[in-house]
Amino acid sequence: MTARTRPDLDLLPAYVPGRSTPGAVKLASNEVADGPLPSVVAAITAAAAGINRYPDTGSTVLATALAARLAVDAAQVVVGNGSVSVCQQLVQATCADGDEVVFAWRSFEAYPILVRVVGAVPVTVPLTAEHGHDLPAMLAAITPRTRLVFVCNPNNPTGTVVRRAELERFLDAVPPEVLVVLDEAYTEFVRDPEVPDGVELARGRANVAVLRTFSKAYGLAGLRVGYTVAPVAVATAVRKVGVPFGVSGIAQAAAVASLDAADELMVRCAELVLERERVRDALVSAGYEVPVSEANFVWLPVGDGALALAQRCADAGVLVRAFAGDGVRVSTGTPAENDAFLAAAT
Repeated sequence: MTARTRPDLDLLPAYVPGRSTPGAVKLASNEVADGPLPSVVAAITAAAAGINRYPDTGSTVLATALAARLAVDAAQVVVGNGSVSVCQQLVQATCADGDEVVFAWRSFEAYPILVRVVGAVPVTVPLTAEHGHDLPAMLAAITPRTRLVFVCNPNNPTGTVVRRAELERFLDAVPPEVLVVLDEAYTEFVRDPEVPDGVELARGRANVAVLRTFSKAYGLAGLRVGYTVAPVAVATAVRKVGVPFGVSGIAQAAAVASLDAADELMVRCAELVLERERVRDALVSAGYEVPVSEANFVWLPVGDGALALAQRCADAGVLVRAFAGDGVRVSTGTPAENDAFLAAAT
């Protein structure tokens, strides 16, 4: 006889990471191709000498630096072990058994998993025909049981965005007791001037939080650092459900150094955006439907052809992310990596 575990977990889908095969071009996980800057490596090396000590459980230096950069109160900033971990904390801080969480689908695939883990109910709202959020339908899906709404902007995996006027109307209409989380993991790659900065949009709103990460534009995916900017009452609750010492001292030092080098890193982002546009233009010229992306990837809504396209790319040594029945997401890599993908796809 084995120890008893929760029977409902048998129905929980596992999070599926992007494939990784030695020697293959990996465009499956929305990572940036470049490694950390030399100044960040130096900070990592220096911090490694102190790993015999527990890290600052509150990530105080990093939270203070973020607060100064974003012009918010440091009490509003909560740092966690990647934005996925902070996302989980937001769900734990707001939801109990039977509560509801509303989000678009398809969107970030961790949402339904994190919601079900706490015993809450995911309420999914189909994307529009243009592969974007249907905010009126999401608003209509809110019930007295709703505690949380996720708006992934830009959306993963489609790269589509919600613009300011539409988002402001939505936030104005959401009941004040429902927390709206603007998931902005890819905000540094946005070039559409009508897409708002979530932190600015949240000012003065007591039910809006913003979720961001150092994994994408800052190139620290392997160190796991993310954060939320939330109303103080929400941030306080989020801290209470966090795992003590969840962010290593090395990760904290790397994130602080990355903020210091933000201008240099944003030059890399600008170069990546040019590659993203080149890839999309080539795909559209080849006959693919490709929504305009504001993230570091493109989305090919090929439906039932998703697995076949991903396999064709894999056979050519390029790994992309297939979502069976929906489409294929392709991260933007180096020019040579992108050319390898285009050769396989076209």
